[in-house]
Amino acid sequence: MGFFDKLKAGLERTRKGFTEKIEQIIIGYADIDEELLDDLEAVLLSADVGVKTTNQLMAAIRKGIKAKEIESPEQLRPFLQTQISEILSDGVSEINMAKEPPTVVMVVGVNGVGKTTTIGKLAQYYSEQGLKVMLAAADTFRAAAIDQLEVWGERTNTEIVKHTEGSDPAAVAFDAVQSAKARKADILIVDTAGRLHTKSNLMEELKKIKRVIGRELPAAPHETLLVLDATTGQNAINQAKIFGEAADVTGVVLTKLDGTAKGGVVVAIKTELNMPVKWIGVGEGVSDLRPFVPQDFAQALFAK
Repeated sequence: MGFFDKLKAGLERTRKGFTEKIEQIIIGYADIDEELLDDLEAVLLSADVGVKTTNQLMAAIRKGIKAKEIESPEQLRPFLQTQISEILSDGVSEINMAKEPPTVVMVVGVNGVGKTTTIGKLAQYYSEQGLKVMLAAADTFRAAAIDQLEVWGERTNTEIVKHTEGSDPAAVAFDAVQSAKARKADILIVDTAGRLHTKSNLMEELKKIKRVIGRELPAAPHETLLVLDATTGQNAINQAKIFGEAADVTGVVLTKLDGTAKGGVVVAIKTELNMPVKWIGVGEGVSDLRPFVPQDFAQALFAK
């Protein structure tokens, strides 16, 4: 099964709660009237796309009706697909690679969202591209996080820089940058804590790691990716707001998209927070994490 087919299958529950409901509304009306538009708005509001997105889509629909781009209920579905694709494509940037290696990717997010697993899958993806990848175990507050990253290092044949549990995360990041430069790595992926067991502030710790990386390698980290769990819906938006303020997030990795009816949160992240979704995960397999393609997502979301 290709990745698009996996994406289509992964969005099945979201489709049932979103596009299939839109289809039911369209079938129920012979003409476009205010009642149809009210029903459509209610579906959008319940689909985790967020209030801002809903308002934006409804304004576009009304404008489309006025301009005679939409003249029948059947034309609403392809119109919405195009609009969602355009919203997601607006300002989307490719994964930012350094002009001179190593490219440093800092990965942040709360515990339990699949952060370490995401790092392992990123290592696998870049290794398959023929790039030399290194990992930094800068989540030193959980022994399990270091152990888990080591397992991924072995699975993907990737070198890992680590210290002992409880050591300074910024010191790990420092050593990792030095090692990546010395060993001519193409990509260094830095794991970070999702929660601290001490009184120190998590966001201050993340800022410190970022400062140390930037001091050793100007312009780094080149990407700060926030891992979010799609199954949490609007709660993911709240997490993104907190991390976005502290960590200068450049993009979102949305995991577990195949296990939720809340796939509309992809659109909400873009419109509510103006954060691009850069990677999506639609399965447990090591190759089930792929760069996000807005047109493919919109097409899979509206597929029949």
